[in-house]
Amino acid sequence: MESALSQLRQLACIADESLRRRLMVSLHELANSMETSNDTIHRYGYLHLQTAAVKIGFDLGLFKYLTKAGSAVDVSQIASHTGADVHFTRRYLRYLASIGAVYEVGEDHYSGNKVSENLAEPVTEAGVSHCFVTIGPQYQALPSFLQQTGYRNPNDPLHTVFQAAWNTPLHAFAWYKDHADELRFFNDYMALRRQPELSWLILYPVLQESKGLNDHSRALYVNMGGGIGHQCAQFRRKYPDIPGRVILQDLEHSILNALPTPGVENMVHNFFDPQPVKNAKFYYVRGVLHNHPDQKVRQVLKNIKQAMAPDSVLLLDEMVLPQTGTHAYAASMDLTMMSAFASAERTEKQWRNIVEDVGLVFTQMYTYNPTSYESVMDIRLPSVG
Repeated sequence: MESALSQLRQLACIADESLRRRLMVSLHELANSMETSNDTIHRYGYLHLQTAAVKIGFDLGLFKYLTKAGSAVDVSQIASHTGADVHFTRRYLRYLASIGAVYEVGEDHYSGNKVSENLAEPVTEAGVSHCFVTIGPQYQALPSFLQQTGYRNPNDPLHTVFQAAWNTPLHAFAWYKDHADELRFFNDYMALRRQPELSWLILYPVLQESKGLNDHSRALYVNMGGGIGHQCAQFRRKYPDIPGRVILQDLEHSILNALPTPGVENMVHNFFDPQPVKNAKFYYVRGVLHNHPDQKVRQVLKNIKQAMAPDSVLLLDEMVLPQTGTHAYAASMDLTMMSAFASAERTEKQWRNIVEDVGLVFTQMYTYNPTSYESVMDIRLPSVG
C-alpha cells in the first residue's frame, strides 16, 4: 500500500489542474466505496461541526499562527497565543487533527499542514465564513422549505429558502444592506476568489474588438453589478490606452465601498432599471445573472439591449455547466443559487435560449477556466439586412 500511495503522491506533484482534479475525484470515489453505513453517517452527519471548527480557527487566528510557526507547537503555547483556555485548546486541536486540518506531531504538539496553509489564506477565510454565516442557515432550512412547497422548483426570488432561513421579506441583496459583517465576507470572497490569471481578459480579444475606437467620451466598458470594482481595476490596468470611459455600476451599499481606481467612474445603478449609459462598446456582467431566475435575467438583458449601439458587445461572464458530468462544486453552486435566489447555474443551451428570447444573438463562448466552467459569452444585436 505504501508503494501505491508513493506513486500517487508523485503523480499529484506533476499533475496539471485537470489531472489533479480527476485524481482527487477518483480517490474520493475509492474512499467512499470502502465505507460502512457507520462511516457514511459520520461523514455526512458531522459536516456542520467541521465547518464550525474551521470558523473557530479563523476567529482565533490559529491557522495563520501554525502556518507562520513552521514547526510543531505545544498546546500551551497555542492557548497562550490565541487566548483560549488550554483544556479547550487540547480538545479542539485533537478534533482538527482528526479531520486533517492540522497535524498531531506528538502528545500536546501540533503543526500546520497543507490544509492549514489553505485555511490561512484570506480567500479561504472569507469564503468559508460566507458559507458558514450566511449560506449555512439556508442549507439548514432547505429540507423543510422544499417539503412545504411540494418540492417545486423555486421561481420567485422573494419566496426562497433565504427568506425562510433569515425570517425576512427582503431579497438577499437588499438584506445585506443592514448586515455589515455578512456583506464584508461576501465582498471579500467575491473579490479574492477571482484570480487575475484566470480571467476573461486572458482570452477575449479586447484589442481586436476595440480597434478603431477614438472617442474618449464614449463608454468603453460598463461593469454592471461589479461590486466594489475589482474587475474595472483589472480592465483599466490591462488596457490603459484604449480610449473611452470605464464605469462601475452597482447598488449604493457596494458603490460606497468601491475601490478608488484612477480612470474608473463609480455609478449607483440597479440593473433592473433602464441602463443610463448608452452606446457603450462593452457591457460586462460577471457572476451576477446566476443570482436571478430566468424572467429577471430577461428583464436585465432587455434593459441592456435598449442601450446598445450596433457595434456594442454584451459580455456575460458566468459558469456554463456541461450537459453531463457536472462536478460537485458547480452542482453545489446550482442548489445554492436555487436556495438563495430561486435562480440557477445554467448550461450553454439554457443561456442561448434566454438570450434568443429577448432578441439578442449568442455569437461565441470563450471558456477561460475549464475546470470551473467559467466562460465569457459574446452577445450582440442582430445584424441589420
